Amino acid sequence: MSGHLGSSAKHVLGLLGQAVDAPVAIRLWTGETVAMKPGAGTDIVITVHSPRAFRRLLLKPSLLTFADLLAEGEVDLGEAHPLRMLRSVDHTTLMAGVASISRLKLAKAALPFLFARLPGKPNEIASAGGGARDDKAFVSFHYDLSNAFYGLFLGEAMIYSSGYFRSTGETLDQAQANKIDHICRKLLLKPGERLFETGSGWGALLCHAAMEYGVVAHGVTLSKEQFDFCQAKIAQLGLEGRVTVELRDMRSLETAEAYDKIAQVGMFEHVGLDHHDAYFRQIRKLLRPRGLYLHDAATRRVTKDVARFREKSVYQKFADRYIFPGGEMDHVGLTLTNLERNGFEVHDVENMREHYQKTAEHWTDRLWANREKAAALVGWPRTRMWLFYLGLTVVAFDRLLLNDFQIVASRRVIGASGYPQSR
Repeated sequence: MSGHLGSSAKHVLGLLGQAVDAPVAIRLWTGETVAMKPGAGTDIVITVHSPRAFRRLLLKPSLLTFADLLAEGEVDLGEAHPLRMLRSVDHTTLMAGVASISRLKLAKAALPFLFARLPGKPNEIASAGGGARDDKAFVSFHYDLSNAFYGLFLGEAMIYSSGYFRSTGETLDQAQANKIDHICRKLLLKPGERLFETGSGWGALLCHAAMEYGVVAHGVTLSKEQFDFCQAKIAQLGLEGRVTVELRDMRSLETAEAYDKIAQVGMFEHVGLDHHDAYFRQIRKLLRPRGLYLHDAATRRVTKDVARFREKSVYQKFADRYIFPGGEMDHVGLTLTNLERNGFEVHDVENMREHYQKTAEHWTDRLWANREKAAALVGWPRTRMWLFYLGLTVVAFDRLLLNDFQIVASRRVIGASGYPQSR
């Protein structure tokens, strides 16, 4: 049976190779390798480990099906760098190629798979999508893998957001240092001011702002791993009393004295589209009149029909299922609209897409270089999914499917805002 299905699979791949120009090879469960174009097969080899995996790709040829099979260990990228593979094989072009094949020819070639009895296989890693929204559980799933795991690719400062590359030759660590100071300067931080950061991560911005700008900084996180890291860092740098972090939801935060400045960097994607108004109202409540708010978040490209924007892309479905449960991105027009609707005046909008694309590329390369250490920490199945996720993120920024914006706004007042009229 397996050999017969192998012959059928080779026939299907032959048809696909005529329609798609992809410099990859497919290794079947039989041990045979089929080049998708002449000369392919030495660099990027995708292994399909079973007939059932091949059938699922035939019945539902999508990036999400491929990701599910990757999670199950039913397909493997082998020694192919995930970013090289994703850039070599544009899945939208691949789907168009599949659609161009004669339905009759494809059906005849695939017929043996449709009637074969092929049992399924459980995922090698757990998925997290679905169910009622639980932000603490979602954050824990994403961030509490281990600080050591994130340290393998984030860099010295442990910053999980876009760097700021002032020149093409800068390292990731330098770009992240640039970004942190860029934010501090945009917020016009002054000694003695009170800075709040929601979703403060591993504390890089809070500590830099306290040490270099003399502010009193406070942050919150829902990740126990991040909280423990921050406590140790604050003690190591001697910043007790100047920097504090709480393990709590920012929505429960009350303050007797409003903050002068507030920053949100890469946390907004966790809020959820239905909760944006409540989020901005809480930020406004915590901020003094004319106080500045910096909003840095990844966004999606808006759909031509805005009414369809909430329909999740394949990228979102994959990330929600295996990496980033509960994550929802808005588009920049929606962000600006909601800021104005909830009592803010917008002053600056800076496009960070190419900075984030380059940052994610550094992350992918670093995790790939440290993949054996990552596998020792979180297992190879999860490492494999993270490599695919980071590579997919780079490609999404490449193709303008994702973007990232830094926005500076102030709590709206009548008359002068107090923000400089020149830059």
